[in-house]
Amino acid sequence: MYQNQIIGQTAGQNFNPYLPQKAQARASGVVTEYQFIAIKPKKKLKELRMVLKSEKKKFLFFRYGKKFNLKDRCVVCGFHHMWEQGDYMRPPIPLDEVTKGRPLRGTYCPKHASMYMQLEMLQQQILAEQHGLEFKAFIPRMPKMLKSGPISSLTKIDVAALSAAGWFIRPPSLGDNRTATDEVIRLVTEMHLMTDRLNLLMLKHNIKATNELPPETIVTEVKTEE
Repeated sequence: MYQNQIIGQTAGQNFNPYLPQKAQARASGVVTEYQFIAIKPKKKLKELRMVLKSEKKKFLFFRYGKKFNLKDRCVVCGFHHMWEQGDYMRPPIPLDEVTKGRPLRGTYCPKHASMYMQLEMLQQQILAEQHGLEFKAFIPRMPKMLKSGPISSLTKIDVAALSAAGWFIRPPSLGDNRTATDEVIRLVTEMHLMTDRLNLLMLKHNIKATNELPPETIVTEVKTEE
């Protein structure tokens, strides 16, 4: 889950059961599938457009302008998120009327980007039904990298790739029950591996070792006759 802050708030908004469905869908949160109220595809499309419309500023009973029309801010909820170039959920430039209108300066957060993908898939589904074709709906899921924690296990392929890149992989030890002989064998093995790696680098990059020792100083002893 992304933990970036929202404009005017100190923490991300959690699930609030007292909010209506539209307000809950427009609030920031984790990547979830939007549950439609309508049944017909065209009404579902209209429902998603209302959810993804940019938030407007409010003064008393008047609404004007755009509240979150800022760079790297979600135009719906104000969530701050910087998209990477190769992210598959990266949305296009938001428009004033979701599917038409003038482009905005903001973006969509991961939650509303997944809902925008649902809107695109719904458009494709409507187009496919008009031509008598089948279309599989899009179901957003949390990215795998966000679910997994720190790496606790490595496969043989991972160990081989890391070793080829110059990393030294040491297996975990359950306790310090090694003898002096085992420690000597391990150290000798590491020295051989490091020596082989050093020789490979020197031959590959044509590196010559130089042994520059400081000049020897001649110390003369002066014997004084007493």
